[in-house]
Amino acid sequence: MENLLSLWQSTGIYNFTGGQVFMMLVGFLLLVLAIKKGFEPLLLLPIGFGTILSNIPIAGIAEDGGILHYLYFGIKAGIFPLLIFMGVGAMTDFGPMLANPKTLLLGAAAQFGIFASLLGALALNAIPGLEFSLRDAAAIGIIGGADGPTAIYVASKLSPDLLGAIAVAAYSYMALVPLIQPPIMRALTTEDERRIEMQQMRVVSKTEKIVFPLMLLVLSILLLPSATPLIGMFALGNLMNACGVVERLSQTAQNELINIVTIFLGLAVGSKLSAAAFLQIETLGILALGAIAFAIGTASGVIMAKIMNKFSDTPINPLIGAAGVSAVPMAARVANKLGLESNPHNFLLMHAMGPNVAGVIGSAVAAGVLLSLVK
Repeated sequence: MENLLSLWQSTGIYNFTGGQVFMMLVGFLLLVLAIKKGFEPLLLLPIGFGTILSNIPIAGIAEDGGILHYLYFGIKAGIFPLLIFMGVGAMTDFGPMLANPKTLLLGAAAQFGIFASLLGALALNAIPGLEFSLRDAAAIGIIGGADGPTAIYVASKLSPDLLGAIAVAAYSYMALVPLIQPPIMRALTTEDERRIEMQQMRVVSKTEKIVFPLMLLVLSILLLPSATPLIGMFALGNLMNACGVVERLSQTAQNELINIVTIFLGLAVGSKLSAAAFLQIETLGILALGAIAFAIGTASGVIMAKIMNKFSDTPINPLIGAAGVSAVPMAARVANKLGLESNPHNFLLMHAMGPNVAGVIGSAVAAGVLLSLVK
């Protein structure tokens, strides 16, 4: 009888808490969004599965000695986000941005949401039960850049306790770009503005594509060293692709390496979605601020594009400003889709890729600024 009782007490059914059950359901929800809805499946699937694993009672898979605990070291040390940045760099074409350098301004404008949500996080301290430090607020604010690896990198440095909620918010809003951005873009533009056709871009030479990542690295080293880990890995990946002499390395960074790291990163993030860590009132505040930050970033990019269009010799469709957030290439595709809805001959994808790529750089720069100012 004692053996039966001992066996019963070792089962998951006996040891489950309500919080663990709830978080497992959250994990299954993330799997549904990834598999059925196609929302950021490359990351939501391993994050969701990691969430389920980390809430298994007794197993200790996310505790000291468990595999998820060791995988989390890759985030804590900043290894996984930096390797993903290298892979993203290898997949990035700076051509559209170099063909129209003015789009750098759109990428910069879209980062306004980061600093707006930082102030919002501090303002939430007025609500009883919420208490965000300046470090917490800075980590939460980076969600506004819609850049998952950057958000994880900053959170791991400034506010590791909030990493799970910040990562889920960042990747959830990246996945929801096609739902969140269009209403904002339509509200801030007229039908005539959405119909604007942009001129064909010039051809960017191979030399320009090789020089730019090196120039970006040097500027980062001289002006903002704290952003150099992110920008440096991004520049390395891009240089491997642009130079054309290390095709094997470029392909590895774009495929095998980034795929392996993405699995590890997702599982490690999921390890921080245990019931004890996630089911806090702060989590709701983070999710709300993330949505507001993303909306502000989208709106800021569109408004900046409208202003630039007023003073530009060549027409600029304000829709491409929304691509200034660094959700590559989804935000650019959304801009292109809305442009085609208003004008079937209006192909904005390559024009929108300029601010989209600039947004990746902008979010990395914003991260460097926050890491430098917030100690």
